[in-house]
Amino acid sequence: MEKINYSKGILDGFEYLLTNHEEVFVLGQGLWSPWYVGASMTDLDKKYGKSRIIDSPVSELATTGAGVGAAILGKRPIIVHPRIDFMLLAVDQIVTQAAKWRNMFGGKSSAPITIRGMVNRGGEQGAQHSQSLHSWFAHIPGLKVVMPSSANDARDLLIASVLSDDPVLYIDDRWLYDCSEELKEIDKTPLSLQKPKVVRLGNDITLVSCSYTTKLCLDAALELEKSGISVEVIDLRVINPLDYDSIINSVNKTGRICSVDGCWQNCGLAGEILAGVTERIDLRLLKTNPKRITLPDSPAPTSKVLEDLYYINSSNIVNYIKSIFL
Repeated sequence: MEKINYSKGILDGFEYLLTNHEEVFVLGQGLWSPWYVGASMTDLDKKYGKSRIIDSPVSELATTGAGVGAAILGKRPIIVHPRIDFMLLAVDQIVTQAAKWRNMFGGKSSAPITIRGMVNRGGEQGAQHSQSLHSWFAHIPGLKVVMPSSANDARDLLIASVLSDDPVLYIDDRWLYDCSEELKEIDKTPLSLQKPKVVRLGNDITLVSCSYTTKLCLDAALELEKSGISVEVIDLRVINPLDYDSIINSVNKTGRICSVDGCWQNCGLAGEILAGVTERIDLRLLKTNPKRITLPDSPAPTSKVLEDLYYINSSNIVNYIKSIFL
């Protein structure tokens, strides 16, 4: 069976959009580099020309602002920020302009821009190069936030994001780039209809996650199966807006929930999931207290030894779940 890895999924998504939609162009730093954006954009400038794959100066605000303006005027730009940390320099364009545009003009105008923010952690890069910040942006009404965890979703959700009439923040994680799966046909479901997926069935506990932490949850589920513990894993995929139906159905079945998120606990996505679930279920069905597994409330360290302690791994999930069953 033909396989596809995560970075190739992103590349295939770009190729589909650029081939089939002439209004799509890409703007950002390092787009002509063979290494700056990994293998996710290899040779796109050669195939589609440098008028559509535009390598920009180092100004996150300017590139994003230009993209918002182009989107308002009928284009479908993809603005690439190779480090989501530095995308913070464009927060005004994203939060104050793009996310508010449709509302401010009574739905008569929109800014269908897709902003790609790349998470690039580890490797002793330190606190200023290791953030994800997805919970920040998921808080903003009018801005859709997408976080694929699989190769096919990396392709399909990129396509759905760009073809959406809303501004979308598409966040990909470099730790997933080499992860592969069987190649599937493109799913052309509109972004407005994309929901969380149950990516592993189980009966004993529900794990809810997104992006790289979904991989960790699936790895943990395989390990826990050896001990006779059946884990259901739900991949959120889209974190704004959040759809709770599949999560509620799962928790009603398992009676237990653990939310795993690769960011900090305070005011984070993991807590939002637990709050949303406990508001919607009969709490008498819960067999254990809801649980969050997140990063420590500290900026990322630089030391490799400290990084190994700081970042979530599948053993953290396994140890917690074993503690309530064994």
